[in-house]
Amino acid sequence: MKHLMPAGLIPAMSIIRALFFVCVLHSVVTLQVSAQRSTKKASAWQTLSGKEPLIIARGGLSGLFPDSSFAAYDTAMRTSVPNVVLWCDVQLTKDGIGICLPDLRLDNVTSIEFASPNMSSTYLVNGVSTEGWFSVDYDMDFLQKNIFLTRSIDSRTDRFDGNMYPVLAVEDVASQNKPSGFWLNVQHNSFFTQHNLSMRSYVISVSKRVVVNYISSPEVGFLRGIAARFKTSKTKLVFRFLGAADTEPSTNQTYGSLLKNLTFIKVFASGILVPKSYIWPVTAGYLLPHTSVVLDAHKQELEVYASDFANDATFSYNYSYNPLSEYLSFVDNGNFSVDGVLSDFPITASAAIGCFAHMNNRSSGQDTPTVISHKGASGMFPGCTDLAYNQAIADGANYIDCSVQMTKDGVPVCLRSINLLDGTDVAQSAFGSLSVIIPEIQENPGIFTFNLTWEEIKILKPVISNPSSDYQLFRNPANKNAGSFVSLAEFLALALSKPLSGVLINIEHAAYLADKQGLGITDSIIDVLNKSGYKNETTQEVIIQSTNKAVLTAFKSQSRYKRMYMVDEDISFIDDSSIKDIKSFADSVAIGKESIFPSELLFLTGSTKVVPRLHSFNLSVYAYLFRNEFVSQAWDFFSDPIVEINSYVMGGEIDGVITDFPATAASYKKSRCLTGKTSPPYMMPAKPGQLLELVTAQYLPPAEAPNPILTDADVSEPPLPPVSKKGASSAPTPSKSNAYIGKMTGFYFSCFSMFSASLLLLIVM
Repeated sequence: MKHLMPAGLIPAMSIIRALFFVCVLHSVVTLQVSAQRSTKKASAWQTLSGKEPLIIARGGLSGLFPDSSFAAYDTAMRTSVPNVVLWCDVQLTKDGIGICLPDLRLDNVTSIEFASPNMSSTYLVNGVSTEGWFSVDYDMDFLQKNIFLTRSIDSRTDRFDGNMYPVLAVEDVASQNKPSGFWLNVQHNSFFTQHNLSMRSYVISVSKRVVVNYISSPEVGFLRGIAARFKTSKTKLVFRFLGAADTEPSTNQTYGSLLKNLTFIKVFASGILVPKSYIWPVTAGYLLPHTSVVLDAHKQELEVYASDFANDATFSYNYSYNPLSEYLSFVDNGNFSVDGVLSDFPITASAAIGCFAHMNNRSSGQDTPTVISHKGASGMFPGCTDLAYNQAIADGANYIDCSVQMTKDGVPVCLRSINLLDGTDVAQSAFGSLSVIIPEIQENPGIFTFNLTWEEIKILKPVISNPSSDYQLFRNPANKNAGSFVSLAEFLALALSKPLSGVLINIEHAAYLADKQGLGITDSIIDVLNKSGYKNETTQEVIIQSTNKAVLTAFKSQSRYKRMYMVDEDISFIDDSSIKDIKSFADSVAIGKESIFPSELLFLTGSTKVVPRLHSFNLSVYAYLFRNEFVSQAWDFFSDPIVEINSYVMGGEIDGVITDFPATAASYKKSRCLTGKTSPPYMMPAKPGQLLELVTAQYLPPAEAPNPILTDADVSEPPLPPVSKKGASSAPTPSKSNAYIGKMTGFYFSCFSMFSASLLLLIVM
């Protein structure tokens, strides 16, 4: 629910908030600096002018702050390229003043419902009856004194709504920010004409008071009506295309039809603004071949600007949830480049153009951070499959990883979990009757690897992980069951044939397997490593990872392999005794991201001393788990996985990342902006806790108890037990309910097989 503030307090509090925001944000970034370029000259841009594409900030950095607010515009200016263009959606008030608001309806973007309850109106908008609160019913004085801006998209944070950012006049945006480029978008000229307000007169008038570099509109009549007045000025007119099937009101033609007549558009405009799908169509979530829109427009000497870029929106699976990759496909694809992009997150667009375009893809980039895959490239394929591993290698991972599980017949294999319900279709197979509860492993029922032989596991289908499915974000559905499972021996053979730094082998549940199942996982792994050739390997490194001291101690006494201790809980501090204990059996430590930058409700609250303390004992530190999906990242990272990685590397000083998307981390290392002495503002690490300071008291998240301190008692544990002779006979008996479900699954599976065989026999007969 939107909160109502006393009307008299709004102007004063808005000024205080604005000044406070400037002071705090000024410490985050310094004056604008351009991207540090490599000594090698970048390739020429394929824009119409040959210059780098424009970055147009839609309502400022509206992906985080209320659209068209002072905070959004100011942050866009401070975190983007120096020539960033500020975009303003112009609406007219009752007294003819132009204001910047992203929506014709005030109730979608402001607190108007509380300031003027029961005062909604119903008007025709493009021929559609629309109810709401409209700017044409209020004068500027009322709006500035009584309402404030709020988030315009429900999935974005509302924590800044309490800052009561006022509605800004067009002149205010220009004077407060002094942008190098200013873009006015006139979306509803016909609507204002119906209410006896002249958008034409306003635009001509305001352009005499402030510098307006671009004016766009989806209405041909409006642009043609002002074309003569701007013919000799530097202001560019841009025709905005809406949906291809939508009808343009002036010509009564669809926008799809108008796209085929660019010579007509050239008469009154110097450029076109099109939804990005006009250029790269998407079907079922995947890209189709690009269209000829950009090339066709350039032939007509029309500039092309693409819209609808947002880091927190769903886009093609081809980009693996990395918005930077999407920008590059529009500006650096080798065939064409758009002349500008309209974005809610100009910081990401700035990094794409200023740091990552025209990269030398043959270079591996800088050494830090080391990139370790998590179940292979599990963001693109089912984890721990041949396809996931090959993709991770192709993507530039330094190490590929194998989570070793033991089968019933003693074969060490790479699988996502000891529980086959995670990562396979075992629940739909004939093995459903093997579902049991093993308290030593987990509280919920599972079907465990040690209950099936390797040959039985190989017939199961892999299933891709979808950690953000609650948000309707799914990974690469076309390959959700692709790939084949591999044994540890097959995994090592693959790794040795590739130019990798090495492999990471994760081991868990070793004590249970030895004591209860008669399976010696450590001895089995050492045996396979020796037979594979890694015992004498000098080029590639083997890292044994575990949350158990006993496992790493056993490997230290039996091999020369490196060892990584994994802390499986979020911690706020680590004492000397525990570090010394870890140092006695491990070479490096893996810790969760929260142990570096703790957060509350996705706002970073500060930083810990865990990394520097571990470094002081010469222990390398790896952070986990990095994912591209924006819902896995704190607001401080602007829904951008590159910003997150950069913040942990530059700000958190970690040595490596463990990630589902090794391609993203590997591409980060190639950034041109990492080679200079000064980083541009769009490559500066987040300052933990600083964004939270901008949240007003009534919107602050509830305070949480700090994470625990890791002590020596948390690390210490007894040695691994000897391998028992009980074997598989000691496996728990399935519970009645789970056994029944499993039997029924097997029953239907058998019936289906019999039916198929009978049908085949009839066909043959």
